Amino acid sequence: MRAADLIREARLRAGLTQDELSRLTGKPRSVIARWEQGAVQPGFDNMLEVIEACGFDLPLQLVPRDTTLLDRLDKNRQLTPERRAQRYLARLEREPQRG
Repeated sequence: MRAADLIREARLRAGLTQDELSRLTGKPRSVIARWEQGAVQPGFDNMLEVIEACGFDLPLQLVPRDTTLLDRLDKNRQLTPERRAQRYLARLEREPQRG
């Protein structure tokens, strides 16, 4: 979810207008509007402040990145188109027919 969507969603769920959110955060309404339009990206601190002013928390957790799919895609990109087609057809032959 983009920052613009997240800010707008939090404001709407809280039942606030842009003017009300502006008063709660001390930010100009025009800034809130530009954030919601995606014309300007808020800094992380501003994002947290807006979310909290709407009565929500934005939990953040760092997790190890899973690159399994990316590694597989990179390997497939290195194959020739013919070899990719052969592997795809072989997989279709092994899988049971659907439907």
